[in-house]
Amino acid sequence: MKHYLGERTIDGISVTVDGKDLDPRFDLKSLSPEGFEWTYEGPAPAQLALALLADHLGDDQRALALHDAFMRAAVANFENDWEMTSADIDAVLADLPT
Repeated sequence: MKHYLGERTIDGISVTVDGKDLDPRFDLKSLSPEGFEWTYEGPAPAQLALALLADHLGDDQRALALHDAFMRAAVANFENDWEMTSADIDAVLADLPT
């Protein structure tokens, strides 16, 4: 099971998966060239949602299809520091409207 962690540090924002930097997946879609953000709805939280789903699902097309709804359901509601597991992401996806 993967472990995702987002932190606000003195050096800025850090998002990791199993202790390594999460790839923002700009190659898939560049929603926010500045990178990740969370706690609100917008392009930077959408970039984080896309990156989380692409990493978790291993399916770029599905990540593209679901990232906006996932951003609204989860990423926009994160606290300043947050963590999620693969199981947490699956739980959010299961609750998304189909």
